[in-house]
Amino acid sequence: MLNFDPDRYVRIQQGAVGTAPALAEIVDRELERGLDSVLFLGAGGAGFLMDPAAELLAARSTLPTRRLVGGELVAAGSSLLGPGTLVVVPSLSGTTPDALEHIATAKAAGARVLALVGDADTPVAQASDHVVANRAADDTSSESFYLQSQILAVTLLQRRGEWSAATAYLEGLQGVPEALLSIKEHSETRAEEIARHLAEHSWHIFTGSGPSWTEAHYYAMCILEEMQWIRTRPVHASDFFHGTLELVEPDTSIVLLIGEGPTRAMDERVRDFVSQITDQLVVLDSTDHALPGVDDRHRHLLSHVVHAAMLQRVSAHLEVIRDHPLSTRRYYRRVSY
Repeated sequence: MLNFDPDRYVRIQQGAVGTAPALAEIVDRELERGLDSVLFLGAGGAGFLMDPAAELLAARSTLPTRRLVGGELVAAGSSLLGPGTLVVVPSLSGTTPDALEHIATAKAAGARVLALVGDADTPVAQASDHVVANRAADDTSSESFYLQSQILAVTLLQRRGEWSAATAYLEGLQGVPEALLSIKEHSETRAEEIARHLAEHSWHIFTGSGPSWTEAHYYAMCILEEMQWIRTRPVHASDFFHGTLELVEPDTSIVLLIGEGPTRAMDERVRDFVSQITDQLVVLDSTDHALPGVDDRHRHLLSHVVHAAMLQRVSAHLEVIRDHPLSTRRYYRRVSY
């Protein structure tokens, strides 16, 4: 595979799955001290990556849970934030100024903070009450953060007795790192084709639903816009039919992430409509790939992780095709804003 170290990748994702005991210990401690709400924060893309875990808890648990834009929490507060709150703050670098501001706001309200970081010896980690570190980099952090935050959510469901399959599901995650590597290997040729498609168009509509909507949103904004300066229009598959459909013309590029589970019909509705109009539709379907050890009934909980693994291979080819390294920035961390 182009510019890819498979051993490093598997090691990092195994590290993410391996945070389960530490996360379980944190959950137990917080429940003992009277946990009454969970807030997932994060600046920019790191915050996006918390959405599926927050939505899983909100759907299955009576524990009040929300994913908030950290800047809005700082500016406007939240009725859920208080001494019984666990605030989850992801920051790969551990140095993000916005994340430090989020932590300060949370602690001023008496909440406890769990930092998910790539390095425990960083300001974000040092400012937090709990720290889970898994060394990663931009090309591996999506899957790592997705897995860690989901393990936290499922462990809460397990400890609170709100999902009978939680223990079996957590055990099934052990095989996911190797499965993700296999997905990347089998996606390589297609990834190059998609990268060429992205390079050949000046803008793209990205859409999906369920957990895969998070990955569509994240990839469009944080990879294509930030790292490649390619214009995108991310829109949820359900919202697609309340405005964005009017932008579709015969040559409009649309990238559709089709997931699994109860929201899949939303994705299929978009596919069925736009395929009648444009011949520039790219579909990535998570059902095309195996997840050994994961019960078929629960595969939909990992559709975003599957899509992240596939799209990273697209990124690897895209930066070469466009001669634009993913690390190149004009403004981010280069100027004051």
